[in-house]
Amino acid sequence: MSILRDNWTANVDDYPISCSWANKINTLMVSDVSGGIFAFDGESGNIIWESTNNHDNALLTTSLNYLDDLLASSGQDGKILIWDIKEGNIFSEVNLDDGWIEHLSWSPNGELLAASCSRNAYIFDKHGVQKWKSESHGSTISAIAWSNSDELATACYGKVSFFNMSSNTVVQKLEWQGSLVSMELSQDGDIVACGSQDNTVHFWRRSSGQDSMMSGYPGKPSSLAFDSTGKLLATSGSSVITVWSFNDGGPEGTRPGQLEHHTEFISSLAFAPKGNRLASGSRDGSVAVWGLTNNGHGKMIGSALAADQVTNIAWSKDSRKLAATDSQGSVKTWRLKS
Repeated sequence: MSILRDNWTANVDDYPISCSWANKINTLMVSDVSGGIFAFDGESGNIIWESTNNHDNALLTTSLNYLDDLLASSGQDGKILIWDIKEGNIFSEVNLDDGWIEHLSWSPNGELLAASCSRNAYIFDKHGVQKWKSESHGSTISAIAWSNSDELATACYGKVSFFNMSSNTVVQKLEWQGSLVSMELSQDGDIVACGSQDNTVHFWRRSSGQDSMMSGYPGKPSSLAFDSTGKLLATSGSSVITVWSFNDGGPEGTRPGQLEHHTEFISSLAFAPKGNRLASGSRDGSVAVWGLTNNGHGKMIGSALAADQVTNIAWSKDSRKLAATDSQGSVKTWRLKS
């Protein structure tokens, strides 16, 4: 019996780029590639506000500030817009004019916004004032993430670098010869996992310097997700989800969980903020929810279908609602039965 119960369905104008639930207000934020930003009421699915054509050529990414109800968006026009999601107004604006701004990430305390543009990383405050800029990386930055509110990680070809904001120094470099296409950090910032162009997942333990590689993926592991404990890592790169457990000295020497249901490659992964549930979306349009044990093994406890290829999966803060967007612009939400 599926724990997923149909809630509401809506649509946006174009291919959805991002989907996330605001923490303080019951609002689902969705953006699309043509520059549309949509705020949906979490209960009814009615549009609270929308704003279209906000980035010339294409919108590339967004990041939600859960503490201050702010949403940052960026695109091919070299602009960053920071939105007040309660009112639908632009709170502040940044113009870099250096090229595409492909990655955005708010710091855990909500005070700083990191952005990457080509080979440079930037830090801004909520008002769009630049606080820091990195030296040029050796290649285009492929991912950014905060390990804590004072330390930013960047991934590019061959390495992950950690920058301390207070001292303006590079505090650690993790090197490996390969093109890193995705990056995820455990909640305590100690474990760094990266998907690679060569169809492997590489990870480091920062505290010990130990690193390992997991191979055997048919495709690039472009979607990675840690659970709230930082002990389970779910990875894409196949129609089967592989879950590695860092409990009891793993994942080296252990057998990972293999979650089978989807018929095409996994396109999105997200752990619930509470509990041991994992949600997955696939190119075949299927959505699944899994109940996992500490060793990464588990079973499917819910499934549903979107209209087309799933582009994003998002949990509400209380882990009782799930949302998914698909390539046709559909937005679908479910309630989870206890």
